[in-house]
Amino acid sequence: MKKLKMHTPDGTKDNIARIAELFPNCVTETKDDKGTVTRAIDFDQLRQELSDHLVDGPGERYHLDWPGKREALLTAR
Repeated sequence: MKKLKMHTPDGTKDNIARIAELFPNCVTETKDDKGTVTRAIDFDQLRQELSDHLVDGPGERYHLDWPGKREALLTAR
């Protein structure tokens, strides 16, 4: 007789991998509670990728940024 696994699988890593295939610019790295580096989604960047107009975000962060970068990304798309 086959034993059943009595837990719900965590689909978060699979979902992040799927989004990374479609939108690689939206994947970033964060540290979890244990200090391990894990992949995460930059939702502000994903929102911008899915929009046809400029999306207001919380502001620029530590990235390779310059004034007008968002407008340049929108123009390039």
